[in-house]
Amino acid sequence: MSKPHTVWIADDDRSIRWVLEKALNQASITTQSFESGDELLTQLDTGIPDAIISDIRMPGIDGLDLLTKITENYQGLPVVITTAHSDLDSAVASYQGGAFEYLPKPFDVDEVVATVQRALEHTNKRKGAAPAADNYETPEIIGEAPAMQEVFRAIGRLAHSNITVMINGESGTGKELVAHALHRHSPRADKPFIALNMAAIPRDLMESELFGHEKGAFTGAGAQRRGRFEQANGGTLFLDEIGDMPAETQTRLLRVLADGEFYRVGGHTSVKVDVRIIAATHQDLEKLVQAHKFREDLFHRLNVIRIHIPRLAERREDIPMLVKHFFKQAATELNVEPKRLRPEAEEYLMKLPWPGNVRQLENTCRWLTVMASGRDIHINDLPPEMLEQPAKDDEASPGLPSVHWQDNLRHWADQELLLGRDRLLDRAVPQFERIMIEAALHYTQGRRRDASNLLGWGRNTLTRKIKELGMGGDDLDD
Repeated sequence: MSKPHTVWIADDDRSIRWVLEKALNQASITTQSFESGDELLTQLDTGIPDAIISDIRMPGIDGLDLLTKITENYQGLPVVITTAHSDLDSAVASYQGGAFEYLPKPFDVDEVVATVQRALEHTNKRKGAAPAADNYETPEIIGEAPAMQEVFRAIGRLAHSNITVMINGESGTGKELVAHALHRHSPRADKPFIALNMAAIPRDLMESELFGHEKGAFTGAGAQRRGRFEQANGGTLFLDEIGDMPAETQTRLLRVLADGEFYRVGGHTSVKVDVRIIAATHQDLEKLVQAHKFREDLFHRLNVIRIHIPRLAERREDIPMLVKHFFKQAATELNVEPKRLRPEAEEYLMKLPWPGNVRQLENTCRWLTVMASGRDIHINDLPPEMLEQPAKDDEASPGLPSVHWQDNLRHWADQELLLGRDRLLDRAVPQFERIMIEAALHYTQGRRRDASNLLGWGRNTLTRKIKELGMGGDDLDD
């Protein structure tokens, strides 16, 4: 039996260390954690791990200085840099300093595990060993709904093919799971599967990330770096959120797909690769092409076979099966007994809209595993944002919905945050004001003075707001 890999973690945040330890241990990777970079450096005198995960901002030596010392004294030891204070400078400094990967917080735990697996493969190659097989298995896709059966059939038809595939689906539907399945059931299954999210990479680093760079290609490029195309040679390259790829990179990608070769940044010798491309997006690429934001020729080259991943709301019959799976998964991670849904709670969950799709359902199951007191999950155990609070029948106005608008607003805010979106007030406040203004003007039949009184504003304020919100209405009068 082969010796398990060891990964060291340096982060002054105890909760982050705990999450990383749990995730990596679950993937059969041994971990050792340190509160500071200084502690980790001292421990390097007694032994060397297979890979390191380090935060940037820590007491004492920071992550970038730690990276420099490791690069100088322990060549080839892969270091994954993480930070909650991500910006272009720190990303560039990390890559130029020799970081294996740079992950901004909050990171996706599965992405961290996958990144560490790639780092460990790098270590194996450096030691002259054959690349280790993944210590974790990507779970097979769960689903019995007709819409999911179409996905399964498509994967089955493509099982012996190397053809390019485009995956469409909303965020959280499981596009990367489908990409993994396509790779795992392809002739390239024993070769690398490399995933790259276009939306997560700064534009300035996109080409270096994809195609690598030569030593001295730019300030700080102290060594040659292989890009994702070279890392995926013989295997599959999964390009997620392809619609966010900048125009100049689209042009280079098109040439690679056409010729099977490219130049590293700063290089003069072409590099030949044999890579299968699987692309994914939640956007309407046809509309981006029409708006001249995505190259039409690249679109047609990528869009050879298209697989559409349904929203969770389109496969509600799969929710009980998914919940059972996620409860079991969360229970294993936390070493507790799996939760069980009561029939009424299961029925309730199957009626929810699930804007965050399967990812939202998975997060909900983890929340319930931690927060629900009993083993059986009742409706009242669900997260507050999922509970509508209807008014009592004798309090509800005839003909009006018996749901408090504050609860709907809270539900919307929770879902937006769960989906990783920010600047909520920049979008919510103008919409709120627009709705209130429209309602008041409708009630007063367009009389602004009366409408402003209803809203609690002065007439000039109402006029200014109408102009700011681009509502027009110049024909409205007092």
